[in-house]
Order: sequence, then C-alpha cells, then structure tokens
Amino acid sequence: MFAASVYSALNKVMDIAPEILIGGAVDVVVRQEDSFFAGLGVTDVKAQILALGGLTLVVWALESTFEYLQSIAWRNLAQTLEHEVRVEAYDHVQALEVAYFEDRSTGGLMAILNDDVNQLERFLDRGANDLIQTATSVVGVGLVFFVLSPSIAALSVIPIPIIVWGSIRFTARMGPRYRAVRDQAGEVNAQLANSLGGIATIKSFVAEVRETARIAATSERYRAVNRAAIRLSSAFVPVIRVAILAGFLVTLLYGGYRVLDGTLEVAAYSVLVFLTQRLLWPLTRLGETLDLFQRAMASTSRILDLLDTNSSMVDGTVRLGPGTVAGAIEFDHVSFSYRTGPPVLTDVSLSVPAGDTVAVVGSTGSGKTTLVKLLLRFADVTSGAIRLDGHELPDLVMDDLRRSIGLVSQDVFLFHGTVRDNLAYGRPDAAFDEICQAARAAEAHEFIEALTDGYDTVVGERGQKLSGGQRQRISIARAILTDPAILVLDEATSAVDNETEAAIQRSLERVSRDRSTVVIAHRLSTIRHADRIYVLDRGRVAEQGTHDELLAAGGSYAALWKVQTGEAVPWHVAGLQPLVE
Repeated sequence: MFAASVYSALNKVMDIAPEILIGGAVDVVVRQEDSFFAGLGVTDVKAQILALGGLTLVVWALESTFEYLQSIAWRNLAQTLEHEVRVEAYDHVQALEVAYFEDRSTGGLMAILNDDVNQLERFLDRGANDLIQTATSVVGVGLVFFVLSPSIAALSVIPIPIIVWGSIRFTARMGPRYRAVRDQAGEVNAQLANSLGGIATIKSFVAEVRETARIAATSERYRAVNRAAIRLSSAFVPVIRVAILAGFLVTLLYGGYRVLDGTLEVAAYSVLVFLTQRLLWPLTRLGETLDLFQRAMASTSRILDLLDTNSSMVDGTVRLGPGTVAGAIEFDHVSFSYRTGPPVLTDVSLSVPAGDTVAVVGSTGSGKTTLVKLLLRFADVTSGAIRLDGHELPDLVMDDLRRSIGLVSQDVFLFHGTVRDNLAYGRPDAAFDEICQAARAAEAHEFIEALTDGYDTVVGERGQKLSGGQRQRISIARAILTDPAILVLDEATSAVDNETEAAIQRSLERVSRDRSTVVIAHRLSTIRHADRIYVLDRGRVAEQGTHDELLAAGGSYAALWKVQTGEAVPWHVAGLQPLVE
C-alpha cells in the first residue's frame, strides 16, 4: 500500500511538471538571455529550448513509468485484499452454527461474499489512486502558486474549503443510500438463488410467468433505491464545477491585470493559468471517487457485520483420538427448543450401547431429525445432556466429534465434481482401491462402473445427473470410507424404490456391524432387527423396546406396523396418534 501510494504521488507530480515547463518555454521566448534558464548558466536561447525539450522527455518518461507502477501496485493490492477478505469471511461463516444458516438466505450470504467483496476491490483498483493523486495535485500545485504569486494563490484556493465541505456533506448523505442499495442487492441474489434452485418445481406448476413477475418486483425495488442514490450523486459534479469556475476566473482576471501592470511575469501568468485547472479540476472527480468510496464502505460495513457475528457455541477441549471412540451414546433427559419456537424435544432419554443398532421412529415433527442435529452438535440442548463415551458433547472438540460420526441423510448433497471426488470427500487422501472397496460395500461399484466415465463421471450440481438411489448409495459409501465409530442413518431409504431399498439395506447391514448405529426410519421393515427401538410422539419417548416387545405391547408402534403390512387399524382406539405421514 505504501509503495502504491508513493507511485501515485510521483505520477501526479510528473503529470503537473509539463505545465511548469510550458511556463519555462514562454519565459525563454519572452525574456531570452534574461530567462530563468539563463540564470542557471544556459545563456544561449536555442540551448535553453533544447534543454526544455530534454526535460520534457524525461518528465514524460517518468510519468509513464510511475503510471505503470501505480497501476500494477494498486490493482494487485486490490486483488490480494479481495481474495483475503473473501476467504476470511467464508472461513468465518463456516465456523457459525447451523441455526445461523437456517435464519438467512443463501443468496444474501452470496451477495456479501461475492458482490460486496468485489465492490471493495473496485474502489482499491481505482478510487484510492484518485484520492491520493487529488491530494498530491492540490498540495503540489498550491505550493507552486504560493511561490509564484501568494496573492493569486490565496484567492484561488478559496473554493477548496467549499468543495471539501460539500464533499463531506455529500459523503454523509450517500452512506445510508448505498447501504440500502447493497441490502437490496442481497434480496435480488436471494430471490434468484431460490428460484433457480426450484426450477423443476416452477416448470412442473407452469409458474414461469409468476416467478418472472416476482423477480421483476424484487429487481424494481433494487432499481428504486439505486435511483435515490443516483439523484444525489449526480448533483455533486455540477455544483463543484461552479466553485471551480470561480477559482479559474480569479486566476484569469486578477493574474491578467497583474501582468498588464507589470507586477507579474508573463511566464508565471502562463503557469498559473495552466495550473489552475490542475489545482481545481481534479476536484470534480472527487465526487465520483467519494461515490465509489461510499459504495465500498457500505459493502465493507456488511462484510464487517458478518465477521463480527460470533457463534453461540463454544468448542470443547477434550480430544478424541483415531480409534479411541467406542461409540456409547446417551441422551439424558434432553429438552430442546429453537429460539422462537415451542419445545421440539421434552425430557428425552435414550441410550445406544457401543456397537448396538438403535432405531428411532415417529410421525413428522416428532423430533427425530432434531436428535441427529443435537448428536452432531449442530445445536446445543436446552436442558439435559448428551454424552459420548461418558463425555458431554460440549466438552469435546467438535471436529473430533463429527469425524467419529458418519451421516447418511435422506437429503443427499453431492458436490459438483466426479464420483471419485464425492466418495473421497471425507478422506481426500484415500487410495483408489479403498474408494472402490467402500463403493462395493454400499453396492455402488457396479452402477458407477457402468457410467460413461466410471469413477471420473461428473455428477453435476447436487448430483443431479444421478438417480435418487444412486446418490443415496454414493452417500453411504462416502460415510463408509471414513470408517466412523458411529453411523447415523436419517431416513436413508425413504426416497428410493423397493429394489434399491433392498440393496441399500443389505449394504447397511454389513457396514453397521461392530459399530454403533442410529437409524431414523419411517419404514418399520427396515429397523425390525434393531437392538432397541424408540418411538417418539410430540417430542417425547412414547414407547421403547425390541420389535417383538413393541408389537406385543399393542401401542402406536404395533398400530403403525399393522398399517404398513396392510392390516386396517382404528386410530381412535386409546387416543393413539397416527404415525403415518
């Protein structure tokens, strides 16, 4: 930054110098042997002209050199800062708890990480250089003015305080308007991201016209706040031009009278006339530069707000070394509610002995998936405790906790890349043989080999080039490859056909041996061999036992089993709540 600032200042000094040389040329032509150059020992007039020519070449060469150097320095600085701010902000965002993302749109965060960071880069790329060169011009030209004619200098600088005062007022009024512009830009991004993510739904309901109207309305609000900012920013330069005209007229008229009455040299007058523009005209760009500055500051404010957002969850200190996790899980009188909602779980107690398979069933909204979030410590319990091998989760290092758990979710997320990249996502250093072995265990190897490029096939954004069953089996293989002590299956087979479900069940039975397994399920046939089954109802444990014990108890589990096996059941009996979704 220091080097870039020096190059900018020197570039502006060399830019001013030709006007002084023009004054020297006028002085040589008018005064000849009595000129300033003659006083330096160059008495021949032609030699003085040649000397001026040589100086002009040097000045122009230096100006071009410093122009190149300042441009390179500022633009590289802008790119470096853009890169570092974006990476730091993204890294900070990843450290925030999952609840933060549930309350905010992806498009809004994208606007900060991309658009706002780019706005900061645009100011450094051009605006910072303009500010330094304007300051250099005012100081340098002002010094020349006071050396040549203090009285003219005093009159010529009168508009400068007016311009500076107007610029400060302008800056203060533009700040809130540009903040509104950046906020609305985030709304546009959020709406676009939401609509593009649901393009299949939009087309299936023939809602293209309605969605276009929705985007148009959001974009119109963005245009409206921009118009409010443009109206004010566009008025700045015309007002400043009036102040500049006053300063120029002072130099032109008062200096001209001084020349006529013999108190000012013609050469000095020439320099002052030329430099008046150099002194005042750059100030017309001050409005544009400050406009760019305010846009950058509005964006910077949003970036810093994001960086100032701290996670409410504190990492633990207890380390879990590789191979040291037995996998014993205990939910001890756990209650949980989101910030503004009713309780989701109430006094839930359940245990998963190391190496056992435990299933959790219940109706939609009963709290099954919330158990998974709490186990992975995506959120902390409101009361009670969750323990892993006797350690309460907040005491554990979060990275170690999550490395010990392999999650297979109903909503499989695959990254844009190859099948191999997605399989090795949890273990990027895994050998290809290990990847293939995990794929075979998940019964995915055969269909992967049949793809166009096998393991090097690109799956598309979110894995859209693959079927639901294929994505699910890749997700299982991805979890297997990390060899976790605990396997969590959250509705892992609910969105696939019977044949695919059978294949997935075979692979899950193999990979769940000798490791703790938590199965969140809707289809009871997939969990009938679990060591223990918990039935959740409205956030509470309603029943627990083995499959046979729960059938014999004749409660809600038994009723659901009859429904899923085709046997009718009256739901009004004993006030039972239906578990069918």
